[in-house]
Amino acid sequence: MIFYKYLIVILVLIFSLASNAQEIALLKYNGGGDWYANPTALPNLIKFCNDNIHTVINSKPATVTPGSSAIFQYPFVHMTGHGNVIFNDQEVTNLRNYLLSGGFLHIDDNYGMKPYLLKELKKLFPNKTLQEISTNHLIFSTAYQFPNGLPKIHEHDGLPPQALGFFEGDRLILLFTFESDLGDGWEDAAIHNDPEEVRSRALKMGANIIKYAFID
Repeated sequence: MIFYKYLIVILVLIFSLASNAQEIALLKYNGGGDWYANPTALPNLIKFCNDNIHTVINSKPATVTPGSSAIFQYPFVHMTGHGNVIFNDQEVTNLRNYLLSGGFLHIDDNYGMKPYLLKELKKLFPNKTLQEISTNHLIFSTAYQFPNGLPKIHEHDGLPPQALGFFEGDRLILLFTFESDLGDGWEDAAIHNDPEEVRSRALKMGANIIKYAFID
């Protein structure tokens, strides 16, 4: 009888934790770009965050489209790929409303995405300009210290990594990471054969972004 009482308590605790878990999502966009790139990246980042910065995030990220009302359920949405991106008018309006109402979009260029993305971002916020994020911004110190700003994970064209963003007042609402490729660093170690210290830098920077997005 005592066993069953303990079992019920454990089940209640598990249900409570599951129901209180936060969720993050991957953005599924149109245009032909591979929005599904780096399939192990977000699950690995979630595990790292849950293990190291005390988040309680559902281990399986959701998939959401820019025009869906479901996007408002997620405090953090991640976008990646190598190719073309297209937002239609309804998606632009919905995504803009999501960001202005407290949502956060992290776009990680997986190499080759930038020229297609910039024209869509201009549609999203025609009166805003992508700004370089200062190295003293909170996003570089929420959980781990990055005094030099965004880490370089993959070389690609050998250019310095850039963290660019849109602000609404003092709040960073959209982060575009370029020439860094954080997502590759989040992937399973065997995929890119990155040294552990490189993967660690990528995951720690990812944890900073997640933590910043969750700040009220």
